[in-house]
Amino acid sequence: MSTTEPEASRPSDDRATPDSLLHSAPGTGVAPEDLVMASGRDVTPATLEWARKKMEREGPNCIERLLP
Repeated sequence: MSTTEPEASRPSDDRATPDSLLHSAPGTGVAPEDLVMASGRDVTPATLEWARKKMEREGPNCIERLLP
């Protein structure tokens, strides 16, 4: 029995999802709560303050570094 895949069943590069479609579109209202949750932390006054400061320094795009 062969372990190689038939040509038709192999993924091709032209079928991959474009990178531009894999992002969260941060210009559409990212809130500090979103950043806290994306970081895997609990929403608390301290983590909300951390998120506010991070967003002030880095802008709403900073959430992109936390999301796959």
